[in-house]
Amino acid sequence: MDKLIITGNGPLDGEVWASGAKNSALPILCSSLLAQGPVTLGNLPHLQDITTSLELLGRMGVDLVMGDKMAIQLDASHVTECHAPYDLVKKMRASILVLGPLLARFGKADVSLPGGCAIGSRPVDLHIRGLQAMGADISVENGYIRATAPGGRLKGATVFFDVVTVTGTENLLMAAALAEGTTVLENAAKEPEIVDLAECLIKMGARIRGHGTDTITIEGVERLHGCYHDIMPDRIETGTFLVAAALTRGRVRVRRTRADILEAVLAKLEEAGGHVTTGDDWIELDMKGHRPKAVNVRTAPYPAFPTDMQAQFVAMNAVAEGTGRVVETIFENRFMHVQELNRMGANIALEGNTAVVTGVEKLSGAPVMATDLRASASLVVAAMIAEGETLVDRIYHIDRGYECIEEKLQLLGGKIRRVPG
Repeated sequence: MDKLIITGNGPLDGEVWASGAKNSALPILCSSLLAQGPVTLGNLPHLQDITTSLELLGRMGVDLVMGDKMAIQLDASHVTECHAPYDLVKKMRASILVLGPLLARFGKADVSLPGGCAIGSRPVDLHIRGLQAMGADISVENGYIRATAPGGRLKGATVFFDVVTVTGTENLLMAAALAEGTTVLENAAKEPEIVDLAECLIKMGARIRGHGTDTITIEGVERLHGCYHDIMPDRIETGTFLVAAALTRGRVRVRRTRADILEAVLAKLEEAGGHVTTGDDWIELDMKGHRPKAVNVRTAPYPAFPTDMQAQFVAMNAVAEGTGRVVETIFENRFMHVQELNRMGANIALEGNTAVVTGVEKLSGAPVMATDLRASASLVVAAMIAEGETLVDRIYHIDRGYECIEEKLQLLGGKIRRVPG
């Protein structure tokens, strides 16, 4: 198992580029199941989760052709399997996103429950209830969601989500594209990645309006065709590099990205003392050598502060001036990075769903363990400013969501290298 060895060496300085958004690419890859014709996707990030998705689609019979410049062509004209087995789904919860497209296009789906998921603990039950409202017959047995569409086609319906759910919105959005009649999704998620998915579906011939708001209306069509679509830039990767600049008192410009999808994060970075400037496809943060100021953060669904940036801001507050309170409202048990940061000398106390972070002047290098994707990122950026050497173990988590992270940090002057386990 690979590890990262990082030696803290002061301010990061320079330019990097943002990769395509993993959280956009995964549902859009699944949406290719809906099309009768090739779908070509550009700006696809090279990540483990993408590889897992392609393996799953390939096993179903989707023809895959890799192009240049991280483009791929997917053709679902000859799908032979409507089955998503546990051995692949357990690697990545987003595999549940094949459920809606399979049911809409082929009238049946047999999809494993995501690894470690009991119905109700995460909003898989919302996916099921929404598809049932559209006429699907669904049973959950032996760890699988077994679904059929009577008559071979789903029916339009009005679906109200009890809880805002990104993957639930995506699954039903894709299912509704081929349903008979009109579907209205109320209390829908508004994330930019959902807008990107909708725009790709519209290029395929779907009739969708209201994406980016809490009410999305879809008029089902009989068939969708192929298209070309570029995946949007990764706002979480962008934010992570900007936090790395703030935490190390440096200056970083991120290219091939967008400021309009990161407004809540940029506002908090300015509050922390960062000088933020933006252009059409770049964002720069310059601390001008100053230590960041601690900020209070509360995660909430988009357009509020994203839960996927919470760990990185905890790391920034750990070396900031003052005390910041970070409240996590989206996921329980998402403070596993706190224990590891405290091993590096941070002063963080947990009070339920709140981390109270009192900044210290210095962190110290230590062996630490990545516990999830964003926790991994927080440990890596913290190590950039820690005295001595930090060894980050179990970095397969970070490879799921960050493309070439050590190479990009090296471009900014970071002393980081990967070593085999």
